[in-house]
Amino acid sequence: MVYQTASEWRSAINKRVLLFGMSGLGKTFVSNILRTSGNWFHYSVDYRIGTCYMGDFITDSFKKKAMQIPYLRELLLSDSIYIASNITFDNLTPLSTYLGKPGNLGKGGLSFAEYIRRQEQHRHAEISALLDTPHFITRAEELYQYEHFVCDSGGSICEVVDPKNPNDPVLNCLSKNTLLCWIEGTEAHRKDLIERFDRAPKPMYYEPNFLKLKWAEYLAETGQVEYEVDPDTFVRWTYDRALAHRQPRYAAISKWGIKVRADEVAAIKNVNDFEELVARALERRSKGA
Repeated sequence: MVYQTASEWRSAINKRVLLFGMSGLGKTFVSNILRTSGNWFHYSVDYRIGTCYMGDFITDSFKKKAMQIPYLRELLLSDSIYIASNITFDNLTPLSTYLGKPGNLGKGGLSFAEYIRRQEQHRHAEISALLDTPHFITRAEELYQYEHFVCDSGGSICEVVDPKNPNDPVLNCLSKNTLLCWIEGTEAHRKDLIERFDRAPKPMYYEPNFLKLKWAEYLAETGQVEYEVDPDTFVRWTYDRALAHRQPRYAAISKWGIKVRADEVAAIKNVNDFEELVARALERRSKGA
């Protein structure tokens, strides 16, 4: 680990931390607090995925739709209009919309084959974006003179690493350059996340074997074939199972770093609060708690 003790963390001239855990538990909330302090560089993995590694895929999907409309087709072919993704740290909708959901095309779904293809694109993009972390640490220091660095990772980090493998290339890279910090939720948080997801189901990235297994289970359970599946119903059905699938993976990754509770994170008001929270987590770790 980059910081072995609370005193090492407190005295560090350059603090570097990576936040991970389920979306909705406070990663971006904390990152925004740190960024607005003026001394912390905020590296968003999802933003990097959506702009650098999947930006062309996203934009091409917009253009493909536009080409189906004669009026827009003519303007596109004559370079009279420009179509681009307006993705931001706080609005990742272009990325999630492109990732999509499998099922009935008439309800906005994708064929399962196309869905798998886009999932694989995301996997490669996420791994690349995570491995870019050291580059952005250096860039933040040398180019912008930021003292500290926070990596706001995506909820699917646990799907692209193997925490039980001591030679995992991504975790080795991240743990040598940042302090990995798991934001752990409670059962109450889990229920709240499920309720929120039910109200607005969003596309997610899943580990391939898990996804294929759940797709087969869903078809068997409902007796439906691919084109009959309601995309939103499938992702709602899968979400609860995905949370259960991810929890032990997050816990295993936390062995490479520290963990804090989501309720502790929610109480953070400023940079000092965050730095003290990390220090207490390091103290708990040193005591085996």
